[in-house]
Amino acid sequence: MAPLRKPALFRIFENSLRKCGLNFLRLSAEGAHPASYQVIGPANSFTVQVYIWNLTFGGRQSIPGEWRIQVTGLPEFGGHQRFQPKEGEKTVVLGWCQELQVFAGYDVTKHLGPLGGSPSIQIRQPALEACRVNGLAHHFRGGEEVAFAIKPECMGIYLDFVEDLHACGSSNEALELLAGIFEDPPLIDDSEVNEKVPEPRRFAVVSTKKALRDANFSNRVLTAYSNTCAMCGTQLRLLDAAHILPAAHPESTDDTSNGISLCALHHRAYDRGLVTFGTNYRIHINASAVEELTDRNLHGGLEKFSENLFHMIEVPPAKADRPAEKYVEQVNSLRGWVI
Repeated sequence: MAPLRKPALFRIFENSLRKCGLNFLRLSAEGAHPASYQVIGPANSFTVQVYIWNLTFGGRQSIPGEWRIQVTGLPEFGGHQRFQPKEGEKTVVLGWCQELQVFAGYDVTKHLGPLGGSPSIQIRQPALEACRVNGLAHHFRGGEEVAFAIKPECMGIYLDFVEDLHACGSSNEALELLAGIFEDPPLIDDSEVNEKVPEPRRFAVVSTKKALRDANFSNRVLTAYSNTCAMCGTQLRLLDAAHILPAAHPESTDDTSNGISLCALHHRAYDRGLVTFGTNYRIHINASAVEELTDRNLHGGLEKFSENLFHMIEVPPAKADRPAEKYVEQVNSLRGWVI
C-alpha cells in the first residue's frame, strides 16, 4: 500500500477529531510539520502540536508483528534531528496504519535527545488489533516507555490525557489496570484505581475509564438508531446518545435499552422535561411547561418545535435495543409525567 503524504495524514487526524465530536482550528500553515491545532471540547480547550508519519510493517523475522514510524524531516540541531515540544502545549507523535485504520501514539518525552539519521519507533500488531475492538490498547516498549494504539473515535480521549497515560509506563500495576479498563471499563472499580495507581495519574486513569464507558454507550446507541434522532429524524452529526434514566441515578445503566439517540435540541428538551415518550413510544409535550413558557413570553418557536416532532419515536430494529419499559416508566414517574 502506497504511503500517504502529509496533507492526507493530517486530514485523517482532523477527521478523527470530528468523529469524537471535537471542534478544532488549525493554527499552523498548510504544509507545516509538525502542525499545531487548537482543540475545543465540551469541557476544555487546548493546543496540541502534531507530528505524524505513516506506520509501516517492520518485516523483521526476529520481531514478528512489528510496525514502525520512520522519523524523518525534523529540524536539525548540531547535526541531529530533534523533536521540539512547546511549553504550555501538548505534543503528540503519531503513526497512521492505513491497513488497520488505526493510529499509534508515542511518548515524545522518551525521544527528546538527538535522533540520528533515520530513526524508527515501534509498536506491535496485537496492540493495533486490540484497539480495533476496544478503542485503545497499549504496548510496553521497555524502559518505562509505553506506546498506545488508538482507534480514530478515541483520539479525543488520548489527547485529553496523553501525558498521564504515557507516564503510566513507570507503573506495572497502572498498566495492568489500563489494560483491564480498555477491555471492559465497568469491570475495574475506582477503588482499585485509587489503591494501585500513583496519585498524579489517578484522575487520568479514572477519567479514561469514564470516557471509554461513555464512548462505548454512545457508539452502541447511535448505531442502534442508525445515527438518527428518534424524535425528529435529524442526522448531520448533531446527535447525542442520551440516557433514558439519567446516568446520575443509582439504578441507571449503560445498557443500550437505557439509551435513545436524540439531536442536541431534543436531548435538552427531554432532559428538561419539555418532551417525553411513553412505553407505547408516543411522544408527549409537557402542557404545564408550555403554559409556564407562554406566561413568561418564552414560547417563541414552540409551534415549529411541535411540528417537527414525530408522533412516535423511531425505535431500533433489534427488540433488545429498544427503550426498556422499566427505564421509561421510572424516569417519567421521577419527572412527574402522567401518561
